[in-house]
Amino acid sequence: MTKKLLIIAFAGLSSTMAFAADLYVRNGGTGGAYSTVSAAITAASDGDRIIIQPKTNGAAYVENLIINKSLTFVSETNYSKYFIQGTITINPAAGRVVTIHNLSSGNYSIYNVVASGATTGGRTTINLYNCYLNKVLTNQVNTTTNISGSTVLGTINISHGRVTANKAQSISADATAVDTSPATSDIEVYGNATSLGISYAQSSYNFKFYNNFCRGVFVYAIKAGSTNEIINNTIYDPFGGDIAPFSINLNNGSTGNISIMNNAASFVVGATNVCISNNNNATVTASYNVFTNPFVTQGNITQSNNSGGVNMNFSDTAFTVTGMNVNAGNPDVNYTDLDLTRNDAGHYGGSNSWANYWPANADNKPQVNYLLTPRTISGGTLNINGSGFSK
Repeated sequence: MTKKLLIIAFAGLSSTMAFAADLYVRNGGTGGAYSTVSAAITAASDGDRIIIQPKTNGAAYVENLIINKSLTFVSETNYSKYFIQGTITINPAAGRVVTIHNLSSGNYSIYNVVASGATTGGRTTINLYNCYLNKVLTNQVNTTTNISGSTVLGTINISHGRVTANKAQSISADATAVDTSPATSDIEVYGNATSLGISYAQSSYNFKFYNNFCRGVFVYAIKAGSTNEIINNTIYDPFGGDIAPFSINLNNGSTGNISIMNNAASFVVGATNVCISNNNNATVTASYNVFTNPFVTQGNITQSNNSGGVNMNFSDTAFTVTGMNVNAGNPDVNYTDLDLTRNDAGHYGGSNSWANYWPANADNKPQVNYLLTPRTISGGTLNINGSGFSK
C-alpha cells in the first residue's frame, strides 16, 4: 500500500510539473519572446515561470504589473537584475504563491511592491529574493512575505513571514486585522540592517528578532500568551530620541513573554537615558546585554548579568561592533558562536551570525537566507534546517 501511494504521489507531481511553462520577456520581443512583462503575465498559467531579459544599459520595462496568478519571475542573465519602472501589485488568493528574483525598481519612491488586499479562505505567499526595491507593503490579512538578500530604500512592512539579510530603512510587522487563516510559523527577522528601527505590532504570532543591526527595537502589540525573543542584535543610535532603544509599550492589552538577551547597544541620550523600558503589560526578561551607556531600565523587568559602561565601538556604515562585546553573551552552549566559543553579544554572535548572511566577497555566490542549527541534543532527532537561493 505504501509503495502504491508513493507512486501515485510522484505521478501527480510529474503531471503538475509537465504543465508548467517558461515564458520569456525580451526587449522588443526578440526571438519570439514577449515585449512586456504584462503580456507574459496575461499569457501565463499558474505555476509558470517568467524569464526576463535585463535591457541594455539598465533600461527599464516601463509598466505597472498586476500579478493575479501563482508565478515565478527570474532574470535571464545570471547575477543581473531586470529593471521594472512601475508598481508591482499582487492580488491575493488562497494558495497563491508569487516568487520574484532579481527585480530592480530603480530609485523611484512611488513604485512599490504591494499586496492589494486580504486573502480569504487561505493564505497568499510572496517571496522576494535578491531585489532592489523602494517599499514592500504587504501587511495584509492572511499574507506571508518572505524577503531575503534585498535592498529596500524605504520600509519593509509585512503581517507575517521571514525577513532575512536585507538592508532597509525600517522593518515592521503589523496587520490590518487578525488573520483568519493563521500560519503555523513565527515571524522571524534575522540578519538585517536598518537605518531606523524594527517595530512589531502583530497580535497573531510569536516573533524572533535575531542578529539585526538597527537603531532600536519597538514592540507595540504581541500575541496573548506568546513567547518572543530579541537576541544578539546590535543597536546603535547616534542621534538620540525620546524612547528607549528597547521599548516594550503594548497597546493591545495582550500579555506575553519577551526575552531580551545577548544584545550590544549604544545610544546618544535624548529625552530618555533608559536602555530597556516596559510599560508592565509584558513579562520581560533581560540578560547578558551590554551597553556603552549606564544600564538603566524602566518598568518591571527581570534582570541578570547585564552591563553598562562597556567599551565598544560601532559603525553604521560598515555595520560592525568591536570591543568588550566579545564573549560577553550567555555562556550556555545553546548560544555559542559559529566557532563554538562563548557567545559574542551583538549581531555577529550565535548561530545566526551575520557571517551566515553577509559573507565577505559574496558577489555572485548563492545567498544563505535561513539557518536553524541547534547546539545540543539530549535524545531523539537533531533537526538542522537551512536554505538559500541563487542569484
